[in-house]
Amino acid sequence: MRALRFHHAKDLRLEDVPAPGAPGDHDVVLKVIFCGICGTDLHEYVAGPIILPVAPHPSTGARVPIILGHEFSSEVVATGARVTAVKVGDRVAVLPHLMQPGDYYARRNIGQFSAATGLVGLTWHWGGMAEYALVPEQNVVKLPDAVSNEQGAILEPAAVALNAIDNAEVKAGTSVLITGAGPIGALTALAARAAGARHIFVYEPSEGRRKLLAAFDGISVFGGPPEELLDRIREATDSGVGVDAAIECAGHHAALDLCLRAVKCTGIIAQVGLFVAKPQVDLFKLCEKGVRLVGCWGNDITLGPRLVGLIAGGNFPVERIVTGQVALSNAIENGFEELTKPGGSHLKILIDVTA
Repeated sequence: MRALRFHHAKDLRLEDVPAPGAPGDHDVVLKVIFCGICGTDLHEYVAGPIILPVAPHPSTGARVPIILGHEFSSEVVATGARVTAVKVGDRVAVLPHLMQPGDYYARRNIGQFSAATGLVGLTWHWGGMAEYALVPEQNVVKLPDAVSNEQGAILEPAAVALNAIDNAEVKAGTSVLITGAGPIGALTALAARAAGARHIFVYEPSEGRRKLLAAFDGISVFGGPPEELLDRIREATDSGVGVDAAIECAGHHAALDLCLRAVKCTGIIAQVGLFVAKPQVDLFKLCEKGVRLVGCWGNDITLGPRLVGLIAGGNFPVERIVTGQVALSNAIENGFEELTKPGGSHLKILIDVTA
């Protein structure tokens, strides 16, 4: 089968590799349909291996070269003897955290925090940038007719966004600021709208991304001096106290500082963006305002049914972030290279593995 495998930084190869064999008792074999190119995939392509293991992963045994892709929709083509959740012919999406049985964190449905947890498409033998993949039954989410294959390929980043608004306690009537309008920031804005947030402010310096988000109903997008946004927040919120929650999706200290300035006393900041360098944080201001700073990492794989329900009901139009599709055969040039161009206009490019 054809597969896109990472060897070294800037060394991604479309290769012919053996397809998965017969599944184990609790495994399923999938024929991949669409696979999203994630920011993590781009970081590995440019500067990896970062997460990708050069020595065998302690739980999965996988190591570079590895088939990339952890955001994908597919069709079930084979099931293990003890699989009960899906059958051959079902369409499914994948939530990639490989929870280990008996693990302390996995038992509490937060296995993404365990060092033992692997990831499909990063620390696993199979990934979505290939014609077929083998994954445990626990990692697939059945898609109803009302959810398209394209939407299914966005299920994993949508789960990250849903986890972010849950951590920020965004609900009906609340006000929220989101800094950074990449794929996760854009999905977080859509998730906040689905949760019934009254005011949704997004700060994004990139004009191209601002234009894309301007088409999202119920979301106010800003990119000028932060003071203008802060003034607007004061005007829109009760007694000018600030937003109830801020969700930082840029991974930049200036964005985190903006969140701290914008959030009300006793509000919440959910940190989603990953910092390359240690940020400068005004801890005096954090304490003075009684703000809760919550770290967000990945998502709980049990979010699948809730996500599918939101998407199927039309409340969470995740497909709005898709700005392009490419075939597997030209995914490096027209996908990875395109997404790493400075000032690019794309949010999410899907690889059509069937093309």
